[in-house]
Parts: sequence; C-alpha cells; structure tokens
Amino acid sequence: MKRLFLETLLLALVIAAPAPSLARVDVNVHIALPPPIVFAAPPELIVIPDTYVYVAPEIEEDIFFWNGWWWRLWEGRWYRSHYYNRGWGHYSNVPGFYFDVDPGWREYYRDNNWYGHRWRYERIPHRRLQQNWKGWQNDRHWERKGTWGVQSYQPRPQQQRQEMRQQRQKQYHQRPEVQKQRQPQVQQPKPQHREAAPQARKAIQPKQREAINPQHREAAPQSRKGQAEQDRQQRGGHERGKEDKQDRK
Repeated sequence: MKRLFLETLLLALVIAAPAPSLARVDVNVHIALPPPIVFAAPPELIVIPDTYVYVAPEIEEDIFFWNGWWWRLWEGRWYRSHYYNRGWGHYSNVPGFYFDVDPGWREYYRDNNWYGHRWRYERIPHRRLQQNWKGWQNDRHWERKGTWGVQSYQPRPQQQRQEMRQQRQKQYHQRPEVQKQRQPQVQQPKPQHREAAPQARKAIQPKQREAINPQHREAAPQSRKGQAEQDRQQRGGHERGKEDKQDRK
C-alpha cells in the first residue's frame, strides 16, 4: 500500500512539472512513398557495362536492380524494395552503385552502341536474374563472357572510372530536385528565462539575514541582560526573606 502511494505521488510530480523545464525539439518528418509502377509482366533486364547493375529498359522510369534490391529515384529521394512492383521504403543515402552508371545508357541501348563499340546486350528474364545475380557477381561473370556484350571493348582504367564517378556525383548534387530535399539543420532553442528562476532562488545564509535585519542581532544581548537582572532580583528577594525570619526569631 505504501509503495502504491509513493508511485502515485511520483507520477503526479512528473505530470505537474513545468513545461519550460523540459526543453526539447520534436521533429516529425513524414516522407511520402513513390507511386507504384504498373507492370504487365515481370520485367526483362540488361546489365550496364562496367557494372553489375541491371536496368529495365522498357520501363519509362529508371528502375535498377543491384545487390539483391530494386532501387528507384523519385523526387530527389531514393527508395528500395525486394520486389520490383511493391514494398518501397525510403533509403536515406545515395546507393553506392549509382555513380558508376552512365546517365546516357538509354541512348546507348537504343543505338546498340557503347562508346563506339557494338553493344549486343543480353535480355535477362526476371526469374533468371533472381536465381543467378549473386553467383554472377561473385564469379565476375560478365567480364569473362564477352565484356558485357560489348564487342572489342576494353574496360576503362580504375583512375578514369574514379574521375567519371566524381563528375557524376557533382552533377547529381546540382540537380534541382536533389537540392530541394536537403533539410536544414535543426537548432536547439535557447533556454527560457523561467528555467533559471529556481536556481536564482538560493537559501539565505545566516550572515545575509543579519545584514538584511540588524535588529535581530541587537535584540539578543538585551534579552540576556534582562534575564540576568531578573535572576538577581529573585535571589535578593530570597535573601531578604531569610533575614526577616531570623529577626522574628
């Protein structure tokens, strides 16, 4: 019973605590999900040269498959799912593969030409991709099989690929829809003046009380002197009473 009373009292104190003393910032950001993409049938994909990124060229919106996930960019934000047509969730960063993908891949696909070389890409059914993508990546399948279907193609040196990657990254961050999604940093509000009030109210020390009201310090000696005078008068009265008794005798 006593424990229940103490718990109830503690809860009441927490509820009654003043709001300014609990300064905090609550940020609740709602991120909308992209609209679904309608597929008449599971998509066929092709692999982008120099990568292990797969794309669905017959779909108007760019949708990628990489490392076991489906990826899409919508209104400056990235989303991913284990399914090509549902289950999209927000992804807070740019996926690592994206800056390795040449932004002109659709044009090269239509022309069957990859940087001046005949591109005989292979169409990969959805089911076959799901069954083999990991093994292909581990075994470097597309390098060994005709360099991604590009005739007489030599992969670019690592330094050149890195330079192109940095250039694409810079161009990506300059896109208006990407800049729009950059959120400003949330600053903590300054403490309110009411928070400092309890700290300012310190207990008054004895010396401060004497300085505020000096009469208390003077009254103490006077009261002790009056008490001594009263004690002497009482002792004198007793002595005179004894002398009167002796005289009568």
